[in-house]
Amino acid sequence: MAELIPFSAAIRDRASGAHSDSEGAGFMSSLLKGELNREDYTALVVQHYFIYRALEEATERMRNDPIAARFISDKLTRIPALETDLAFLLGDNWRDEIVALPATQRYVERIEQVGKTWGGGYVAHHYTRYLGDLSGGIYIGRVVARQFGFETNGIGFYLFGDIADPRAFKDVYRTELDEAGWSDDEKERIIDEVLAAYQFNTDIFAELWTERTVAA
Repeated sequence: MAELIPFSAAIRDRASGAHSDSEGAGFMSSLLKGELNREDYTALVVQHYFIYRALEEATERMRNDPIAARFISDKLTRIPALETDLAFLLGDNWRDEIVALPATQRYVERIEQVGKTWGGGYVAHHYTRYLGDLSGGIYIGRVVARQFGFETNGIGFYLFGDIADPRAFKDVYRTELDEAGWSDDEKERIIDEVLAAYQFNTDIFAELWTERTVAA
């Protein structure tokens, strides 16, 4: 890939269609329109738990990777917030009640695979999840809080209390992407992995929508 634009911009441009498809999936669009109930939202939180458990376990393995470690920040850690959210939404025995959807399990398996063998692939998933959380995710949290009358309980996942300026944080992250020194072939592989991450996410939304329809 010719270096005509910064790598971070290339990722954003190439992934823009996939991002729109993912965010426009029926489940998420209905959630943001206020058409879903608390149980539907809880089902989404459950799937997030499995995804971020895999991602943050991979983070621990990648702390010594010379490039991947540049992107790791404990300020991004989401599992404690997700555990608190699930205890609020499902009760103290929430661990006994949650199940990963098939699409979520496929996503988790991919994160586990690249998180053991490929720093660039790990960064692709890290980028897709956390920069999305610091962008549209913050907005989603506000919508959900308003819809269900939450304050902080139930939406802790979307609150980044240790990041005072999300925009500045994202700018630094994108600079790291631009300066990581990957080869052109590696950059292409990373972009492909970002696109795969968006597809996994879209598949989860589709299964959540199907589950909801079946339950109705």
